[in-house]
Amino acid sequence: MFDEIEAAERYMDIIIEFGVNYGFQVLAAVITLIIGLIVARWLSGVVVRVCQKRDWDVTLSRFLGSIVKMVVIGFVMIMALGKLGIAITPLIAALGAIAFGSSLALGGLLSNYGAGLTIIITRPFVVGNTIQVKGVSGVVEEIGLGATHLSTEDGEKITIPNKHIVGEILTNSFENKVVEMNIGVSYNDDCQQATRIIREAL
Repeated sequence: MFDEIEAAERYMDIIIEFGVNYGFQVLAAVITLIIGLIVARWLSGVVVRVCQKRDWDVTLSRFLGSIVKMVVIGFVMIMALGKLGIAITPLIAALGAIAFGSSLALGGLLSNYGAGLTIIITRPFVVGNTIQVKGVSGVVEEIGLGATHLSTEDGEKITIPNKHIVGEILTNSFENKVVEMNIGVSYNDDCQQATRIIREAL
């Protein structure tokens, strides 16, 4: 019984000592992180609104907003770790090694993201355009970093990895798509009547 009480007292002393020595550092790191997340979200929204006021593409606006948010969060994380007294240089080196290994293991995924970045920057099509690529066609609903999402006239959703779009022959019909059809008319039939029937059907 006395051994358990002594063990509990030792644990309490360790907790109190840790709180006295590092409590303010932990509190400062948490406050820095919370404020940084709020600022990152606010700046991201400001960037998106400014881009929309300039009538920029919605995908490009969201992409720029996400970049700003990630950059601010990265700086905030470094500041928070600095408040805790953690050395940043070895951590950055470790993250670089992890990123290099991940790039080798996730080559296909990263190629999709690279192709998505190319699409967003060069803008061969935007949301609302009708495109045809790799034998499929549809209206562009969303352009992501990893894939582009289309919708067909039948309400089907088509997801195309971006690496299959960049470098391929792409047909962009913009808002409308011209559909060509061949209709046979016999030599004995009235061509004007056939044309009138087709116009009525359309």
